[in-house]
Amino acid sequence: MKSSRKTVADPHAAKKKHAAVSAPRAAAFEILMAVERGSSHADDLLRGRVVNALSAPDRNLATALVLGVLRWQILLDSQLQAFLKRPNAKLDAEIRIALRLGAFQLLHMDRIPARAAIDESVELAKRAGHSFASGMVNAVLRKFSSFPRPEEIDEAASAAYPAWMVERWVSCFGEEAAAAICRHGQSQPRLSVRLVGSESEDELASAGVVLEPGTLLTAARTVVAGDGSATEAFREGRVRFQDEGSQLVAELAAAASDPQGEVQYEKKILDACAAPGGKTLILAERHPQAHILACESSAPRLEQLRQRLACLGDRVECRLLDAATLSDEEQFDLALADVPCSGTGTLGRNAEIRHRLHPEDFVRQAERQRAILAAALRAVKPGGRVIYSTCSLEPVENEQAVAAVLAEAANARVLPLAGGIEALRAAGILTAGGAEFLAAALTAEGFLRLLPGALPTDGFFIAQIERMN
Repeated sequence: MKSSRKTVADPHAAKKKHAAVSAPRAAAFEILMAVERGSSHADDLLRGRVVNALSAPDRNLATALVLGVLRWQILLDSQLQAFLKRPNAKLDAEIRIALRLGAFQLLHMDRIPARAAIDESVELAKRAGHSFASGMVNAVLRKFSSFPRPEEIDEAASAAYPAWMVERWVSCFGEEAAAAICRHGQSQPRLSVRLVGSESEDELASAGVVLEPGTLLTAARTVVAGDGSATEAFREGRVRFQDEGSQLVAELAAAASDPQGEVQYEKKILDACAAPGGKTLILAERHPQAHILACESSAPRLEQLRQRLACLGDRVECRLLDAATLSDEEQFDLALADVPCSGTGTLGRNAEIRHRLHPEDFVRQAERQRAILAAALRAVKPGGRVIYSTCSLEPVENEQAVAAVLAEAANARVLPLAGGIEALRAAGILTAGGAEFLAAALTAEGFLRLLPGALPTDGFFIAQIERMN
């Protein structure tokens, strides 16, 4: 016989079973776990399916959480360690991520209630299968909540990078410049766009996008508020997201192919490492009659490049080719060698690089960079020019790579970039203060070095080399 007595559910058990985690925190946890495993890059995941499914405010929060944790991870781990009962204990990856997420919100996001930051971090640990450790996460974060919030990004910024990395910057650029690089990398980078045509700016303004003039280039704008990516101007490619330093590389390359302002209708231009194609589009914009060969060694990236450059029609050929294997059978008037590099100039935008990079990686990178530059020099005609660029701060990838190639190429020489800067100024491509900024960034050899913190751009190195015969 069945009992008529009702079973009363434990309300606390129900609460535990159905405890909520907000969509942006769940997405941030998933992305940070993938980055921790080394299975993907944060930038790719933040533009992926999981984040795109979120509302605009939730996308912004998920992005801020991911990039913020990656920027401050080294310092957060050090700070959290002081609150562990066993400071040297090895924690599972899921627990580390939950703790970092909670600690970052408590310390750096003053609009997030402490309760939400702690409770949802505890729940993330449980959902990841670590219920036994959720009490520890709760206890550590509650203690951590008393940690004083930083009033501004100051000396603490240098503690958010590997010590060896900061030491290299101090050695190369001095303590003041190194500190500025660190501060810049801990801040949300400026969102820059390139405009093609004055009407594009009016379209964005109508969509509620607030823009400010670029620092260096008249075609660049800084996005102050709004997005605008759904506008017709973005869909048609008349407005493109692109760092101002990246735009400058292509502008200098375009100027290099017309040193005397001559119009060569049969001009051939090589973009040796073209993906994702932003610089190729600028080369095509400045030289509408030129034929451009855009090379890419990755088949998936080549397909993306083809789609992006389809608007250029048969003016551009996209070819699956490793730039280091370029032959001298085809001769070009200009080659742009924007080579793969360590990316240390983009740490504000690609915060995870600091966690993956090791000093020995620079040597491997430099070997490939030298091979690409040497191939690009073989591919240009006598009198032709090569613009070599990286988004690295490392001399071994920059001036040392150029010097190594020129030591074996008697028919090539460095041309100082002062002339290219003047050509851009005379053509109205630089802003009023842009030429002054860039003149100060020239090195003694005539190279251009953009240091994060000194200019509001990513870090870039640019060199101009001429093949003499």
